[in-house]
Amino acid sequence: MIPFHLAAPTKDKEEARAFYTNLLGCKVGREAERWIDFDFFGHQLSFHVCEEAENLATNEVDGKAVPVRHFGAILPWERWHALRDRLVAADTNFVIEPYIRFKGEAGEQATMFFYDPSGNALEFKSFKDPSQLYAA
Repeated sequence: MIPFHLAAPTKDKEEARAFYTNLLGCKVGREAERWIDFDFFGHQLSFHVCEEAENLATNEVDGKAVPVRHFGAILPWERWHALRDRLVAADTNFVIEPYIRFKGEAGEQATMFFYDPSGNALEFKSFKDPSQLYAA
């Protein structure tokens, strides 16, 4: 796997640190006064302090308002369910509650959406059969 790098805005570096380390289990990488890096499930995620971080545009998918600008990770099935359970136990305010799409069909997947403290939309998904990642 070749890791990707993604940079996104954060309103507060310490809020980002708490959210990404305590809730999502990410490790902190390098940091400076106005930015911080995380090991985001094997990828480099950088947050730069920016007071205007929200983008609330949505598109309808499966009758749900999916945030247009979002990122996340595709996790193994069991790890997705463990994260879901941790988020539910932490009373996470889901934008789209955890659910299974295409149940029993090609591309069956678990998905959920929520915002970080700076308004960045996150989607975590998992495929029942990982070989179906790009199934049509």
